Amino acid sequence: MDAKLFAALNDQINEETYSAYLYLSMSTWFEANHMSGFAGWMKVQAGEEAKHAEKVIENLQARGHQPVLKAVAAPPNQWKSALDAFEAALAHEKHISACYQRLVDQAYELRDHASVAFLSWFVTEQVEEEKSTDEMVQKLRLAGESIGARMYLDGHARKRA
Repeated sequence: MDAKLFAALNDQINEETYSAYLYLSMSTWFEANHMSGFAGWMKVQAGEEAKHAEKVIENLQARGHQPVLKAVAAPPNQWKSALDAFEAALAHEKHISACYQRLVDQAYELRDHASVAFLSWFVTEQVEEEKSTDEMVQKLRLAGESIGARMYLDGHARKRA
C-alpha cells in the first residue's frame, strides 16, 4: 500500500472515532435535555461510527500494516435545539462522505484496486447515513415549534435501537 494512502486511511480512523465521540456527546446532551429517544438514536449512530473505525483498522491489518492511532479532539457538547444537533450531524456526515470520496480518488490514482473495493462499501454507507440524518432534519423542520410534534419525533427516534 502506498505510504500516502496508508496515512490517509489512518486519518480516516481518527475521523470515524471523532464521529463516534460527536454522536456520544449529542446523545448525552439529548439525555440531559429529556429527549431520550433522540439520545438513543445518537447512541446507535455512535456505535456505527466506532464499527467503521474498526473496519478501517482491520483492513489495514489484513494488508500487513499496523494502524497508528492518534489523539481524538473533544467534540462540542451543547446545541441550541434538537434541530441544531441534527443539522450539525448532517453537516458532519457530509464531511465524512467527502473524506471517503477523496480516499477513493486517491486509491484510483494509485490503481490500488483492493482499496477501491474496500472503500466502495463506505461510499454506499454514507449515502444511507446522510439520508437517515437528513430525514430527521426535515421532520424536525416540519415540527417547528410544536412541542407535541417534537415529542412524537423523539418517541419515534427511540425505535431505531
